Amino acid sequence: MTTDRETLNRWRLVLGRFAEQQLPLEDNSARLREMDDVLDFLYSREYGEDGEVRQKQASQGSSGLTVPKWITKIRKLFPKETVEILEKHALNEYGLVELLTDKETLKKLEPNMQLLKSVLQCKHLLKGEALETAKQIVKKVAEEIREKLESDVKASLVGKLNRHRRGYVKSIRNLDVKRTIQLNLKNYDQEHKRLVIDQLYFNSRVTTFNKWRVIIAVDESGSMLDSVIHSAIMAGIFAKLPMLKTNLVIFDTEVVDLSNDLEDPVQTLMSIQLGGGTHIAKALRYCRGLIEEPYRTMVVCVTDLMEGYGKNSMYAEAKAILDTGAKLILLPALDYQAVPVYDKEAAQDLKNMGADVAVLTPEGLSKWIATVIS
Repeated sequence: MTTDRETLNRWRLVLGRFAEQQLPLEDNSARLREMDDVLDFLYSREYGEDGEVRQKQASQGSSGLTVPKWITKIRKLFPKETVEILEKHALNEYGLVELLTDKETLKKLEPNMQLLKSVLQCKHLLKGEALETAKQIVKKVAEEIREKLESDVKASLVGKLNRHRRGYVKSIRNLDVKRTIQLNLKNYDQEHKRLVIDQLYFNSRVTTFNKWRVIIAVDESGSMLDSVIHSAIMAGIFAKLPMLKTNLVIFDTEVVDLSNDLEDPVQTLMSIQLGGGTHIAKALRYCRGLIEEPYRTMVVCVTDLMEGYGKNSMYAEAKAILDTGAKLILLPALDYQAVPVYDKEAAQDLKNMGADVAVLTPEGLSKWIATVIS
């Protein structure tokens, strides 16, 4: 019986306050009423044109919630996973930007990828202390993403141990156990039955790389937001690696070079301007101007290939890059989950021209770069 009552109460909370007459809450506890209030505060916005009627009816049990009070209550009433879903719906479905524009409310939100995206989309509305709080969120989430990506990147690019060269980096990870034992056998102590080690030997890392240049150009249209975030953070990781010289540019109808900000992920991400047109040819032309040693240069363009200024100019600029001898890779997406929507006809044309076109995870991109430079 208890289970049936709980099930009915859950259905009543899902259906909302307008189901009260047909399906009243079986357990009229204060907690259930609070849950009903906070859900109604958000999801009653679905009624749109009937807003006046809705407000009148909702006021029968409403506790006069404000956004800050709503945030406090949902964190008390629901588990973390549910809170994140409610926050996501509030921002994405109902445009509740008050979540971001109030400092104290913003501090209560759960820092995660979804919140980072919301901050970047609404940053033009942020001022003063709310803006500074938002920057701290950007920093925290970007650092979490960086930590996740960095191990994949370094595993791909730093290389495997080269067991045929003696190395001089005295790290336990590089210890050549077999060679150390063999060359210290002469020191074996017969009396005490032990091997005396008077010298350690180490493996080197894989062959030292000549410095390659990686130029990452990212389409900052709204649909590319996940890829923009991952590209910016990846570029920051690449910039710290000794074998790579990295440039990062973002573009819509204009091109902005963020290469000088790569060590500051907050500055990089807060420079993103989402939306607007797309001028891929202009971005590729700018990238071509950065090429100094073509045969050691990779241009990585993260875009859905929806060129707003005619495909022919885009094709011409792509061919000009390839004609220099530089590598060109076009990525319709660069993250761990997105299913990209892109111009497949343009992708095939560019592939026929000699460009690499692929949907890659960040790990996949780092492996591709490792293959090119090795």
